Amino acid sequence: MKTIRFNFFLSLFLFISIPSIYAQSAVSTAPETSGVSLERLARYDDFLNKEVKEGHIAGAISYIMRKNQVVHKAAYGYSDIENRSPMKEDQIMHIMSMTKPIISVAFMMLYEEGHFFLTDPVSKYLPQFKNLKVAKDVSEGVEGATEPANSEVTIAQVLTHTAGFSHGLTNTKLDQEIRKALYFEPHKNIEARIDKLVELPMVSQPGEQWYYSTSPDILSVLIAHFSGMNTAEFLEERIFEPLGMKDTGYNIELADQNRWMPVHNINEEGKLVNSKNQLPLEGTTVYSGAFGLFSTAADYMTFCQMLLNKGELKGKRFLSRKTIDLMTTNHV
Repeated sequence: MKTIRFNFFLSLFLFISIPSIYAQSAVSTAPETSGVSLERLARYDDFLNKEVKEGHIAGAISYIMRKNQVVHKAAYGYSDIENRSPMKEDQIMHIMSMTKPIISVAFMMLYEEGHFFLTDPVSKYLPQFKNLKVAKDVSEGVEGATEPANSEVTIAQVLTHTAGFSHGLTNTKLDQEIRKALYFEPHKNIEARIDKLVELPMVSQPGEQWYYSTSPDILSVLIAHFSGMNTAEFLEERIFEPLGMKDTGYNIELADQNRWMPVHNINEEGKLVNSKNQLPLEGTTVYSGAFGLFSTAADYMTFCQMLLNKGELKGKRFLSRKTIDLMTTNHV
């Protein structure tokens, strides 16, 4: 999926958990007193400015934090390459696959409440995950020969991208057709997209390999199943509002749409341009776990800080330390 991959890199959120960045080098804590080298920060600024100048990225917002303090933050380049609008610190961006960690945190909150075991088969809660099929040859596409899945897909496999599903990002015929079916055909909601997913051949048997996938979309459906709320409502109530992430969600309020940054990609001539494919700013009802959220650098840094603090921020605990340890263990 060319547009999605380019957007992820070219919209460029940069979050570094050692120090943090102000627009045009505004500083909240003097870097030299925070153990951060001013010389090396200058190199970092020079690199990002060079990336903008050479047309590799439209712009960037960068935060660097050290010891829970923002020590440096900056905005670089443009929010819109076509009209050369300068990037601002409060720019609202489509954060693409950085939606996945947020969905995973939400899902693990429900795990801590005892709604399921990680070893449970997904079909225990979503019956459509029974009788899945696996492609024998991904070069033959969705109409190629298949074989039955030799085991049930488990929740743990969904969380670790080892269930056998795809994200449709490679150039195999099967991935190209998965991409079209999931992202370029209309779906009323995330449940409808998942119903389509289980109709398509898997790329491997469950548990056989790691394959970057749209599996967090399955988590989104499970969040609704366990919580009785749709994913947008759950995220707002349990994560965004308590953390003060006021600019994060699947839709952008009309009053804030002037802060939106469009997706950029590289065209066939190798030039950086505004993408022809843009996520709608409002009216979204497909609450994806794989991508789809809009956010700001400040909001996402708040979320990251909660993770760095082992699941706690602003006097509120979102996940236990043991769950954070589990989530940051290499399971592959």
